[in-house]
Amino acid sequence: MVDERITDGKRIAQLLASEITGRETGVLADLSVVDADPDAEPTDDGAFAYGVAVGEDRLAEVFVQPDRAYLELQAGLDAATDTADDEGLRVRPKAVEPPRTLVFVESGAEVKGAVEVVLAAGERYRA
Repeated sequence: MVDERITDGKRIAQLLASEITGRETGVLADLSVVDADPDAEPTDDGAFAYGVAVGEDRLAEVFVQPDRAYLELQAGLDAATDTADDEGLRVRPKAVEPPRTLVFVESGAEVKGAVEVVLAAGERYRA
């Protein structure tokens, strides 16, 4: 059993990217990691790490902070919010136009829930 909890934002974002690109069925097969910045260093405000796209369309962006990563979803917001709540992830709207939703991923253990959020947003987007 692993005693160490992963709370490094850059590592969490890497795990999330691996989960998104590692599945070849369903909605995840249509998702890709785009515009990745492998040299992104976490900042307090969040440094851009990569985008998540469905085909040519941007679904979300992932940012890294020292102790977490967060998704900034651009589509499928209602589905993303509901799924994040169901997965026990902290979620909040971002007051911009067009609106966006932030989902915080604070440990490696929360990555699976974040993948479910991306899946839900992607399914809603494609519908």
